Parts: sequence; C-alpha cells; structure tokens
Amino acid sequence: MKKVLITGSDGFIGKNLIINLKHTEGIEPIGFDIEQDRDYLATVLKDIDFVFHLAGVNRPEKTEDFKTNNSELTGYIVNSLIQHKNFVSIVMTSSTQAELENDYGKSKLEAENHLKRYYEQGGISYIYRLTNVFGKWCRPNYNSVVATFCYKVANGEEIIISDQKKVLELIHVDDVVSEFKRLLTNRNHDDIASPDFLTITPSYKVTLGELAELITSFKSMVVSVEIPDMSNDFLRKLYSTYLSYVPPRDASYPLTKQSDERGILFELIKSRSLGQIFVSKTNPGITRGNHFHNQKNEKFCVVEGTAVIKFRHLITNETHDFFVNSNNPVIVNILPGYIHSITNLGQNELITLFWANEPFDKERPDTFFEKVEK
Repeated sequence: MKKVLITGSDGFIGKNLIINLKHTEGIEPIGFDIEQDRDYLATVLKDIDFVFHLAGVNRPEKTEDFKTNNSELTGYIVNSLIQHKNFVSIVMTSSTQAELENDYGKSKLEAENHLKRYYEQGGISYIYRLTNVFGKWCRPNYNSVVATFCYKVANGEEIIISDQKKVLELIHVDDVVSEFKRLLTNRNHDDIASPDFLTITPSYKVTLGELAELITSFKSMVVSVEIPDMSNDFLRKLYSTYLSYVPPRDASYPLTKQSDERGILFELIKSRSLGQIFVSKTNPGITRGNHFHNQKNEKFCVVEGTAVIKFRHLITNETHDFFVNSNNPVIVNILPGYIHSITNLGQNELITLFWANEPFDKERPDTFFEKVEK
C-alpha cells in the first residue's frame, strides 16, 4: 500500500484529489491542512511514499500568513524529508503569480525555491504553476470567477463583469487530478522531474463576457430538455461544473407531456450535437408514425410491451416487418427514405424510447405523412 500525503486536503484541488485516491487501489491517502499541528506533519513525512503539496493561502487575514503558510510550510516539508533521508517525489501547486512582485507571488516563488533546493539534493520534484482551475467544490466569491458565476446564476443572483473582453485561461480540476495520478501511478515519469515549473493540459481560453453568457445559458437548460454541445470538451466540463452549484431543491423539473387518443409522448433530451431523445406510451392496437424522413434518422427501442415496426421503401415499395418486445430488447434503425410505423400488439401500454439525430425543427420538420400499408 503506497502512503500518499495530500497537504491542503480541505481545499478545492485537495478535496477532488483525495476523493479520487480513496477509490484507487493500492493507495492510502493521508490528508493534512494548514490548521493542523506541524509535529503531526513531521511524523507523517518519516515514512510517506509520495507528497502532493497543495496547501497554501492567497487571501489571508494577515499579510505574514503568506510567508507562514506558503513558503515556510514548503520549507518545513522539504527539510523534514531531507532530515529523514526520505527523498520521495513531491508535486507542488504554485501559481503564475510567482512571477509578480506582490506578497502572494513572492511567497509562492520562495516555495518554488525550496522545491528546487530539494531537487538539487537528490529529491524528485514537480512544480505546477496553475491558473484559473475550475470544477466542482470550488469556493465561490473567493478567487475563482467560474465558481462565482456558477453559484450566482444557479441561485438567481446578478453577476457583475468588470471587463467583458478580458481573456482567461482555464484548467479543469479533473485534468489536474488525472495529471497528478499519472505521476503517482506510473514510475516512468521521473524524467520530467525538474526544478522548472510544469503546466497542465488541456487549457481553454475564453473571455469574461463569453464565460458569463455560457453560464447564464445553462440556467434555462437545467429546467428544460436542452443540453449543451457535448462534443465540445470545454462546454461539457463547464456545464458539469455549473450543475454542481445547482441547489438540490432545483434538481428536479417537470416535463411537457403531449396527450391524445394514441397515448402520451414527452421529450427527455434535446441537443444540437446529440439529437433528441423522447418517450411515448401507446395504447393497445394503436399505430404511431406513418411518415418518412429525407435526412433525419432515428432509433426505436421498445422498453415495455410488444410491437411491430413496419418499413416500406418510397421507391421500390419493398417492405420489412420487425416484431419486437421488451423481453428481448433490440434497437431498430429507422432509415431515411422508408415510410415507417410502430403498432402496439399487446394488451397493455407500449412504452418506446426514441432517438433522433437532430431536434425537431418546426421550420424544417423533415417529416412527411404517408401510410406504410397502401
């Protein structure tokens, strides 16, 4: 069992990392935060196998806390490991502000220098300068504009933007965790150990105005069947982040149900990239469909009941019948250029799950009614 120390375990990145490591076989994560006693930290460092040094402060009540909790804490860890001759790998999170002449930046630069000293004495060190990390469990109204915007929009509060055109470079916390786990679980990365700082990929550039617009658009999506473009890596991660700030009381929302003599139908998901998913309940003996599409393609899956799905080719009049039931679930691809229908052959309601490659567009429905059976 590999013992892994995570300092700053109560922080944003620390929480995400320690939860992940708790579910990683062969790893025993040990948390430490800056409020804990440093004698305890020294004891842990005697026989630790790997260190993620994430602890630090960037908005302390007292200016001297920058030095105490950023540079001095790092020096304490380095000195303890050297004293115990336990030259394990240390991964430290620094900041791009280490290049700036402010108290926070100076304290992070001093912390980096402690890691460089550790490297020079035979230790293995990885220094990551991170900027604008976003994801679940980040503290809003603190130092993350993504967390602040997500929290405010999700809770119906106004967001204020000082500079719409300001460009941000964002990194998702799961990509940080994946990179850190890669170093932890693969022994072949000692060659990238360096006194110089490293970066995390991928990163995403967006203006403050664009970020606010995207997050604001998620508000209506949470209570609708629409979802963002899931083929866009940044949008997928940003939407997931936004959902983590939605109050649980708002996690459930009603669907719009369409009813007629055939039964009911309601949409589940609608997306420009993923298409549309909807469900129908069809009464016994009733037929749905009897139409064709030129480009739109669909998939039918009966999840409760027995049915026949009928095809007729528009040109050749060739027909095909697919007898389906929920005991042996299958998917039937509805091919463009074929008139198609589905009929409930059972004595109870037929429940069918449908997928279409594009959301229904009233201006361009691509749905033309004609009966399968002449």
